[in-house]
Amino acid sequence: MKTKAIIMDEKAIDRALFRISHEIIERNKGVENLVIIGIKTRGWPLALRLVDKIEKIEGSKVPVFPLDITYYRDDYEKDDRAPMLVKAFDYDIKDKTVVLVDDVLYTGRTARAALDAVVDQGRPLNVEFAVLIDRGHRELPIRADFIGKNVPTSRNERIGVKLEETDGTNQVVITE
Repeated sequence: MKTKAIIMDEKAIDRALFRISHEIIERNKGVENLVIIGIKTRGWPLALRLVDKIEKIEGSKVPVFPLDITYYRDDYEKDDRAPMLVKAFDYDIKDKTVVLVDDVLYTGRTARAALDAVVDQGRPLNVEFAVLIDRGHRELPIRADFIGKNVPTSRNERIGVKLEETDGTNQVVITE
């Protein structure tokens, strides 16, 4: 894969997360009854970064959990195993506002799988969705509530989100 362009550097990612954290606080009128859930792999470090910013702004703790959606994917061969939720996600989300966090929104299939996994944990008051990049090409009627950057792409392009926690650098690139 050839890098076509760097569309976000470390500062741009940080600014986008700062803005998203403020939008989450504003929409929810604070952080009471808020739970942040990061979709593994790169949604998890983004969720941790968002929570850090939100807690600095609001001065109060926000529960944050990773979510493994492997079992819920529609492109995964199903078997009789129980759903594979990350063990740390043993929090009662009933009547809470859940904010799902992921790196890229593309077809909507990952978001659908994450919704299935969350509903298996309980019935939240509502679910909101935050993404660093929305690249379009939806196959399902899913949209993000909080978007770091809209990046229209062709189907043969790829968006690569690289984070310090997983990749040793902070940038978003388009590859062909």
